[in-house]
Amino acid sequence: MQNLFDWCVAQVNRLVDVRGPVGRVSNPSPSFWALTGILHFVTDRVLRRMTGWKPILRRGLALCATLALLATTILGQTGTVKAPATPTASAYVMVPEPQQPGGEPQSIVQVANLVYAGTKSSKCFSDHFLAKAEKESAISTSRRFHAVKLASEELYAHPLVIMTGEGEFTLPDKERENLRRFVERGGMLLASSGCSSADWDRSFRREMAIVFTDAKLGSLAMDHAVFHTIYDIAELKAKHGKPKPLEGVTIGGRLGVIYSPDGLNDTEHSQGCCCCGGNEITNCVDVNVNILAYALMY
Repeated sequence: MQNLFDWCVAQVNRLVDVRGPVGRVSNPSPSFWALTGILHFVTDRVLRRMTGWKPILRRGLALCATLALLATTILGQTGTVKAPATPTASAYVMVPEPQQPGGEPQSIVQVANLVYAGTKSSKCFSDHFLAKAEKESAISTSRRFHAVKLASEELYAHPLVIMTGEGEFTLPDKERENLRRFVERGGMLLASSGCSSADWDRSFRREMAIVFTDAKLGSLAMDHAVFHTIYDIAELKAKHGKPKPLEGVTIGGRLGVIYSPDGLNDTEHSQGCCCCGGNEITNCVDVNVNILAYALMY
């Protein structure tokens, strides 16, 4: 049992990011929570062999033992908990988190604003929904988009990328190939026609047909999971009448592209941008929060 205890302590120490003199836990990894379950399972099995207690008592004791082990490890104690000593400079051992291309820790979700078709940019798509996503959920986000070229390897550092604009455009072959690979590897593209631009809509549909030859854009029903992650959205609302439904490309049972021909840009929170007579979706902030959550969950 002592050997098992020592091994568990070593594993927890390896998986937990402990900071400060009292061992405050910051951003436990998924492996940390997996280990918690394993510890509980192992403790329960040991007690089953050693005792004849009823399952409910045995499992309760196993849970207590697991929590005690984790608490002991996190606090850096193996015996009686003592009051923390006066911290010194050497008491704080900061372990820097690995950084993403944008310079932020890997625990921060970054969303990319695509530069595509050479020089076209998604400058009129508001990042306001990122702040709301962090406030209304457990998602820690960067408060600003990161400009990323569609043809670059940096694309793969982002779970969600934004593509919007007005007028006609054509994607180079390298951008088409990179976009297809990005979606196939689990990334999501959120596309939105700025000012409900008919020319941009035609160009986008043509490009999606070229990029995804085995999957087509199709309308998304309001019972789709993307409308029921953070918020339950029963309907889309627009500036003028009933908006067109959102459309998507599904690959391997997962939504990899989501598109609004009316627009999800949220120009109300964008500087120097307007809807310009388009039929922008007015509850777009909630929709965009849901899309971000879906991109992380599926």
